[in-house]
Amino acid sequence: MKKVLLLALLVLPLSIFAQKFGHFNSAEIIQMMPEYKTAQTELQKLQTQYETDLKTMQDELKRKATAYDAQRDSLPDNIRTRHEQELQELSNRIQTTYNDNQQSLQKTSNEKMQIISDKIKTAVKAIGEAGGYVYIMDTTSGIPFISATLSKDISADLKAKLGLK
Repeated sequence: MKKVLLLALLVLPLSIFAQKFGHFNSAEIIQMMPEYKTAQTELQKLQTQYETDLKTMQDELKRKATAYDAQRDSLPDNIRTRHEQELQELSNRIQTTYNDNQQSLQKTSNEKMQIISDKIKTAVKAIGEAGGYVYIMDTTSGIPFISATLSKDISADLKAKLGLK
């Protein structure tokens, strides 16, 4: 009985050291995902639309400013003041539109990347549970060292789980 107990005490610590660790590069995986390519295309279209809208507004401001400059000296003070206020309001509206567009692009980008990130997290969790991993690290965050002998690169498993080639 003592021998069995002694053997159990010797084997138990060895099982603690038999933990499995994995790693992958999420930036590489994301670049391969069709969802990422679709998101990039959609964001580019949205950005192009925003740029077109802003260009139209800037052209209108330029046109009105040129017309105002041509007749400024002949206008009465009250009309000159009103035109200057209109030009200032249009300039402010352009700046507000630009800021709103930037926030909208950032929000849309974050939403699309969150969907992609969630899909990767779900796949990593499934691989971790199926493979008995203790911890799976994303090397994209700049981990200074990962031992290739103690940690398995699960990128191939992750690509397969996500249906990537």
